[in-house]
Amino acid sequence: MNYLAHAYLSNNNEDLILGNFIADHIKGNNYKHYSQNIINGILLHRKIDHFTDNHIQFKNAKRYFYDGYEKYAGILIDIYFDYFLASEFQKHCHLSLLNFTENVYKIYDDFKYEMPKSSQNFYNYIIQNDIYNAYATLEGIEKVLFHLSHRINHGVMLNHSINLFNKHKTELYFCFLKFIVDAKNNLTPNNNGFYK
Repeated sequence: MNYLAHAYLSNNNEDLILGNFIADHIKGNNYKHYSQNIINGILLHRKIDHFTDNHIQFKNAKRYFYDGYEKYAGILIDIYFDYFLASEFQKHCHLSLLNFTENVYKIYDDFKYEMPKSSQNFYNYIIQNDIYNAYATLEGIEKVLFHLSHRINHGVMLNHSINLFNKHKTELYFCFLKFIVDAKNNLTPNNNGFYK
């Protein structure tokens, strides 16, 4: 899953949200200077990634992008699943997407200078482009994929995958729905930050 889903699966727990956000920028166990609750968020992020990569619906969804994007299919599904989550956010959360992202952005901002430098840089990009709210529209997704294509600089324009997405949108949506139910049932911690 991508960044919005990671924040969502942190169950409104500030430390888990923070750990979940910085986890991609921390190698191995180079996290011991953080509090145990933030470490729990880092470990939750890794648990979510492992769960996602091995879930049958995620694997099924990836196949729709094997024609021209096989190497990047996992990245694309991460982002397109965030689109489905964002575009119907109140079906999955008691908060609106706008209120949720405002809360999450504030948590990031309060912790900004304790983040790894690469997390700070990515946080700045998120805020400047309001990425979590942008996920709710296909125009926003296309922009995110355009920027990502230039960051990875492999000569593949991931934003052009929007044509395959539109072609298979119904099938992909059903993959997402089955996946997000399993993710919530298996990954969401309780309010104390401990796993169910």
